[in-house]
Amino acid sequence: MSPIPFSWSRIYGLIRKEFIQLKRDRMTFAMLVGIPFMQLMLFGYAINADPKHLPTAVVMADDGPYVRTFLKALENTGYFDFTVEADSYEEAANLMRTGEVMYIVTIPTDFTKGLVRGESPKVLLEVDATDPIASSGAMAAASQVISNALDHDLKGVLGVEARAPPIDLVMHRQFNPENLTHYNTVPGLIGIILTMTLVMITALSLARERERGTLENLYAMPLKPAEVMLGKIIPFVIGATIQVTIVLAAARVLFEVPMFGSFALLAICLVLFIVVNLAIGFTFSTVAKNQLQAMQMTMFFFLPSILLSGFVFPFLGMPYWAQFFGSMLPMTYFLRIIRGIMLKGAEFADVWPHIWPLLIILGVATFVAMKRYKATLD
Repeated sequence: MSPIPFSWSRIYGLIRKEFIQLKRDRMTFAMLVGIPFMQLMLFGYAINADPKHLPTAVVMADDGPYVRTFLKALENTGYFDFTVEADSYEEAANLMRTGEVMYIVTIPTDFTKGLVRGESPKVLLEVDATDPIASSGAMAAASQVISNALDHDLKGVLGVEARAPPIDLVMHRQFNPENLTHYNTVPGLIGIILTMTLVMITALSLARERERGTLENLYAMPLKPAEVMLGKIIPFVIGATIQVTIVLAAARVLFEVPMFGSFALLAICLVLFIVVNLAIGFTFSTVAKNQLQAMQMTMFFFLPSILLSGFVFPFLGMPYWAQFFGSMLPMTYFLRIIRGIMLKGAEFADVWPHIWPLLIILGVATFVAMKRYKATLD
């Protein structure tokens, strides 16, 4: 038998067939275009390794002109946005504990008097060091600005040329005084691991049965959509609980990450986050036609969960459009919850503003999943 000669026409036919198949598989085509575009936008615009304009609270026991000049000098560095003028230190500390501000500047009562006397009054700058990336640049900028912040105000006998810097800036790293990076990353990794594994496993569940031909048997059973969803999710909830227990034990034993808050509250929030991710994965499984599409949808969801949630870069340091999309991701709220409970000792009232969005996401995902599953039955 003579060998078949090489033919460009056959190759052209095969290429044309692949393009026709790609045209029919709109999900794959959308991923080919969407994922590179998403990466370009996120890495080009949303990601910022030197975040600036982060919310700052100021506690002013002295409201003199020198104070205003000093605060303006801090704001001109670009790192501090004075969004809150707190009535008391307790109010400012509560804002930092809930994650609404990253920095607190406390001006003492005798600031102006000490400045005029040349006594270098102390100013306290507190930084939320649960995110070392957000704190390092701001602290360096604040250290540099104190030497010349009041040059135009302190003249003549108040001049500072012959003496020490006019202000003694005292800086405290709150919640992570040693500035250890793993205090920030290890709690976040719990959310990343759960998001990656749970959404993927659940997304593949119905798609796998559809490819194997067993989905028709599932449709034939006298099961309601909610019963199918619970039956698919509950086994993974148990498995995820075991997974979380292992990761938490490793975080405490290997990395010595502290647990200042209630473990019971953390357990409740973990179960809620697990259920939310499973519900999202089940929703993907009702949309995907095969396992490949389910995997593609999972990656399309997983990439923003890493980059827009605040896991890698500070959430408040991203542009507003990126924060808008990040606020739709359950990972964003879970990061605030787990870091708040483990590192800040947050209580239920502190994490409730991050719990109710998870409940809304769960409700929306469940509603869409039920609608999609009923559509497949019809």
